[in-house]
Amino acid sequence: MSHPSEVPPAHGFADQASAIPSHPYYPLGVDLPDYVPNTLDTLSILAIFSTTLAAVLLPVLIFIRRYNPKLSASEIAIALWFVLCGVIHLGLEGYFVLNHTSITSQHATLAQLWKEYSLSDSRYLTSDPFMVCMEAITAWAWGPLSFFCAFAVVTQCPLRHPAQALVSTGQLYGCVLYFAIAQFAEATQGIAYSRPEARFFYGYYVAFNAPWIIIPTALLLQSFGACTAAFKALDAQKGSQNAK
Repeated sequence: MSHPSEVPPAHGFADQASAIPSHPYYPLGVDLPDYVPNTLDTLSILAIFSTTLAAVLLPVLIFIRRYNPKLSASEIAIALWFVLCGVIHLGLEGYFVLNHTSITSQHATLAQLWKEYSLSDSRYLTSDPFMVCMEAITAWAWGPLSFFCAFAVVTQCPLRHPAQALVSTGQLYGCVLYFAIAQFAEATQGIAYSRPEARFFYGYYVAFNAPWIIIPTALLLQSFGACTAAFKALDAQKGSQNAK
């Protein structure tokens, strides 16, 4: 899989050349004056990303199993999910927040990863106000709290479900707005931020973000159930004490 190639200007036709985009991003003509193409190909970028996540999650999995061998497989999966969130929120999205004005001109690996993903959403290359603000909250609030949630799951901390509900609500709300604003812009203004190829829209834009709608929703329901059960048990205990 390779990058969409930049369109070369037609020699000798300056007026036509000025109208031809010098980058592969949508909407056509979006202004990216400092853009330089990636030096890494798509497969290399995805391999680096996947390998890095695996290098973090595998040792964490081993540690969790040794620290709390009685933890169920589902609870281990939830803890790993929050570690994954913490790494992505702080590392990847934090990088975007700190470098959003210069990503287009950088060759750093994380910058190239963002330029690859931005083929499905060019808002990340234009310092879009919503993207910067939303990602700042995600990085600096949900990032650290995701690590706390992982800790709370493994140690069975009483604060686990309040923290899990808070982070999951924030993730779900941010992701819904992320999708909604882009789709609203396309429906009302005809602005498409993704290239038309299916691998970018469905492979990057939809598939990479869908877990932050599906999993937080499931975790919210789990936390609601746990909190409801806890209050029911407390009410029953108070009722039995009052009956004595």
